[in-house]
Amino acid sequence: MSKQNTEKVRVFALGGVGEIGKNMYVVEVNEDLIVIDSGLMFPDDDMLGVDIVIPDISYLVENIERVKGIIVTHGHEDHIGGLPYVLRKLNVPVYGTKLTLGLVEEKLKEAGIRKSTKLQLIHSNSKVRIGAVNVSFFRTNHSIPDSVGVCIHTSQGSVVHTGDFKFDQTPVDGKQADMGKMAAIGEKGVLCLLSDSTNAERPGTTTSETVVGQGISEVFYQTQGRIIVTTFASNVHRIQQVLNAAVQARRKVVVTGRSMVKVISIAMKLGYLKAPKQLFIDIEEVNKYKDHQIAILTTGSQGEPMSALTRMAKGAHRQITIKPKDTVVISATPIPGNEKSVSKIIDYLYRIGANVVFGQKNAVHASGHGSQEELKLMLNLMRPKFFVPIHGEYRMQHAHSQLAQTVGIAPQNIFVIDKGEVVEMANGQARRSGKIPSGNVLIDGIGVGDVGNIVLRDRRLLSKDGILVVVVTLNKKSGEIVSGPDIISRGFVYVRESERLLDQANGIVTETLVRCVSENVSEWSSLKSNIREVLSRFLYEKTKRRPMILPIIMEV
Repeated sequence: MSKQNTEKVRVFALGGVGEIGKNMYVVEVNEDLIVIDSGLMFPDDDMLGVDIVIPDISYLVENIERVKGIIVTHGHEDHIGGLPYVLRKLNVPVYGTKLTLGLVEEKLKEAGIRKSTKLQLIHSNSKVRIGAVNVSFFRTNHSIPDSVGVCIHTSQGSVVHTGDFKFDQTPVDGKQADMGKMAAIGEKGVLCLLSDSTNAERPGTTTSETVVGQGISEVFYQTQGRIIVTTFASNVHRIQQVLNAAVQARRKVVVTGRSMVKVISIAMKLGYLKAPKQLFIDIEEVNKYKDHQIAILTTGSQGEPMSALTRMAKGAHRQITIKPKDTVVISATPIPGNEKSVSKIIDYLYRIGANVVFGQKNAVHASGHGSQEELKLMLNLMRPKFFVPIHGEYRMQHAHSQLAQTVGIAPQNIFVIDKGEVVEMANGQARRSGKIPSGNVLIDGIGVGDVGNIVLRDRRLLSKDGILVVVVTLNKKSGEIVSGPDIISRGFVYVRESERLLDQANGIVTETLVRCVSENVSEWSSLKSNIREVLSRFLYEKTKRRPMILPIIMEV
């Protein structure tokens, strides 16, 4: 506990509120900044060409001497995926459990920054001091082992971050959530609770992971042909259930998909996955076995175009092609925004003649997040003075705030926040206290943040109406046209069928240049803007399209 009784505590989110993914939360105790999670998000449809999205950490970079550490609650990409980028700018210790740090370490090695990063191993009973602040942890149930909640101790009471959680009464690894410890934290006094809102709109309780194991085993028991199971690579509990079912059904397991191979390798090495070594075979050996002896574990549960499942379905995978009578088990639900891709791949699989098993009604998937009754239980165990629903879209946060009111938290003590919005707590009061810079940093290839709104606007324009390049060569002295104008069209019109239109466009560019020369306009920027303006007006009149027009002027 801090000796200071007038400690100022502030909490805010740099990502993970008003959206799914990109989780990053900051707790500020006096001068110390403690970061919880550093995730990524996959791009929206309008972020053309962007690979991933991470939070804007400019506030943390500006206050780098005050950032004391990053705590990661568990090993999912939306909580650890941003670390390789963030740690390049913030070289601070990272605190996490054994499996979480195992996955983080692999990412940092790939990024070439493992040696410069200090990884601090913790477990659910650890008590650590980060800066001048005492921090403890408690075990939670989620779809990946070694998940923890975080308790930051201040003189006003604890600030508790639940991490992703559900209350699973029959967890796969037999490790139940630390409900006793949660109740004890609540007894001592919780100043502010930040809690997972993902399933705040879903009534009842979330299905136990063990029920999913039974559903998967049933599919293995009933299927005669090959079984292809796709799930999130980081869903270690689900992978364990698939391996158990394969052992019972006496099938060999082939693992394909880079992230799946990596996670299984790390989890096996650290003892979080248990299976006999002879269970696995190399992908090259598939054809040595009969169909009823094979199970394939792969990535692609979100219908990603380049994933192993999609390539298998389209015959583009080097070793495995899905064929009629194969059974494909999609053991995941679509992330919001991916529904169309998943629906497309299911449709494609049915066209091939495969049998597709998916969705919660077939008991092959259960969420890793608590539903309404579990969220209420967490609120009742913690009994916080102030409540901030996090981790979800705005409607989920709103639904969670309504639940909090049903268990007796006063509406004025609930803060549904947006990214960058600060909640400040001092002297038993809480209030919104301004905003800090926040937003998206787009990563495209090796470029971090170099794709902004202007580049995206250009990409959108190119994707809608294409581009027209006008190349013309002028005489430096007289300003007369030496060659051209040549018009090159890409994504605007099919040249062979639009020769008349392009000839007219050619004539208009020539007229414009002659007029400019006669008016003594010789600056390239003026010539280009004249060409752009006249050509744009003409093409819109003729086609009702607005291609990007790129004039290129050369002088000889």
